[in-house]
Amino acid sequence: MADQIKILVIDDDDSGREALTLLLRSAGYTVVSAVNGKEALEVVAREQFRIIVSDLFLPDCSGFDVLQNVRKVSSSTEVIVVTGHASAQTAVRAMKEGAFDYITKPIDFDELKIVVTKALEKQQLLSENVYLRKQLQGRFEFSNIVGNSPAMQLVFERMRRIVKTDSTVLITGESGTGKELVARALHYNSNRKDRPFIAVNCGAIPEALLESELFGHVKGSFTGAISDKPGKFEAANHGTIFLDEIGTMPLQLQTKLLRILQEHEVERVGSNKPLKLHVRVVSATNNDLEKMVKQGLFREDLYYRLNVIPLHLPPLRERQNDIMALVGHFLAKYCQLMGRPLMSISKQALEVMEQYTWPGNVRELENLIERMVALTDGSIINLEDVPPGIVRGKRSRAGVRIDLTETGADLNAIIFEVESNLIMQALKLSGGVKAKASALLGINRTTLVEKIRRLKIEA
Repeated sequence: MADQIKILVIDDDDSGREALTLLLRSAGYTVVSAVNGKEALEVVAREQFRIIVSDLFLPDCSGFDVLQNVRKVSSSTEVIVVTGHASAQTAVRAMKEGAFDYITKPIDFDELKIVVTKALEKQQLLSENVYLRKQLQGRFEFSNIVGNSPAMQLVFERMRRIVKTDSTVLITGESGTGKELVARALHYNSNRKDRPFIAVNCGAIPEALLESELFGHVKGSFTGAISDKPGKFEAANHGTIFLDEIGTMPLQLQTKLLRILQEHEVERVGSNKPLKLHVRVVSATNNDLEKMVKQGLFREDLYYRLNVIPLHLPPLRERQNDIMALVGHFLAKYCQLMGRPLMSISKQALEVMEQYTWPGNVRELENLIERMVALTDGSIINLEDVPPGIVRGKRSRAGVRIDLTETGADLNAIIFEVESNLIMQALKLSGGVKAKASALLGINRTTLVEKIRRLKIEA
């Protein structure tokens, strides 16, 4: 609200200062006044002001001196310079010194109100931008990448070593292992964290548009280019560009990307004027780039330029000890997002999930937890809440192997033993509840009851 916004008015002219103070107060602002630069700086040292309206010519100093000192004390305060002796030279200097705007006497109060409103809007946008950046930095802290397994500890150790460097990084791993999450963590924990992070999925943009998207174009360079357009590399200047699915990039664009990495400059489509850039390149792929190089599908020199620091993310099936921690992390995340009390997961449900091979990796696990939090009525996720495909996936990947020798084998006896053993394990895991046991085995309850009767299993 306006009455919470404090404005300092600095002017040695008593009538002008008092009139401006009354007008700003009538608009709902809290106004403090000062007659010279010394008094103004003493007030600024004690109190916080959103806006300062200062006369350019003061008896003890200039408005430029006030402006410079205010910038040291409170960089967020906007200063509006006022003078009765307007000139282009003083206007230009005021803006270079960091003034928000420059207006002349006699003051048009409607004009001043518009300038004050714009200054406050700028502060609001900057404040929101700082808040969002802090939120992003918190979201992509290393602690939010979950994993205690030896494989993930190696990933974390390498990330900590390279996070403060500008070296080019190539992240490899299957789909769903969290390559973009790692790329964002590298950026938001680096010295570039206050600069742009631009993500580009090279496989999602049509080949005909990818060159313009990445490198930009000039007006008239092709049909439909009605104006100049900067590309993603320019947008990422002084920050980080993340090139996902880099293995899908066409060969002719690989040549242009190689030039950017070598020369640190880009040329827009249709232009021969190079633009200097300072961008960190992080790329990712689920393809085997070395194999693609041998097949002539990927430039060897580009591969070595991208692969300065390799970072491989292991699939979830190789870090199954992390599943419990990941489940807990995603339960907390989605319970909070959906406004639910923190849920837990039963031992039987967790065991099924730990034995599943997760072809979709961490992304598949996260999607599953989100679904179960949304659809489960109680506070505990039980075995029957786990989708049958996950349960069947566990069973089908059990990997039972029996070798046949020259002496032969009693097939019926083997089947009897395997079925009996699995049914007894299922009944034990489910606490004797046949509905849960049948879900563990991926069969109907009636089928399970018939097998128990036929195999004479005590249940």
